[in-house]
Amino acid sequence: MIAMRNLKILLISILFLAPAFTCFSQVKQSNEVKMYYFHFTRRCATCIAVEEESKKAITELYGDKVSFLSVNLEEDEGMKKGENLGISGQTLLIVSGDNKINITNEGFMNARSNPEKLKQIIKDKMDPLVN
Repeated sequence: MIAMRNLKILLISILFLAPAFTCFSQVKQSNEVKMYYFHFTRRCATCIAVEEESKKAITELYGDKVSFLSVNLEEDEGMKKGENLGISGQTLLIVSGDNKINITNEGFMNARSNPEKLKQIIKDKMDPLVN
């Protein structure tokens, strides 16, 4: 009788605690923020500037809190990563959990002519995800 009562208490405890651990792991997982720059092998000066200025901004603003990954869509791994994220062309993308923020247009408009504006755009989009 006592063993059955203890078993019931244990099962009820597990039922109530399991969701708490699941929620905690999801919150922790979604805190990881990455910026991806998807590109092709042949790149123009603007394409190279988008990568350089974005990477520089990420490093200056967030240090190692945010990862910057340059991904070549013409390589097998890059193609797979692009497919996983729904990318098929040049893209500057911020990813945090299920959130995807595409700032490709802003990157290409500002990387060469106004890198400080691109840095500010990155900061505005990233701060809510990092902090």
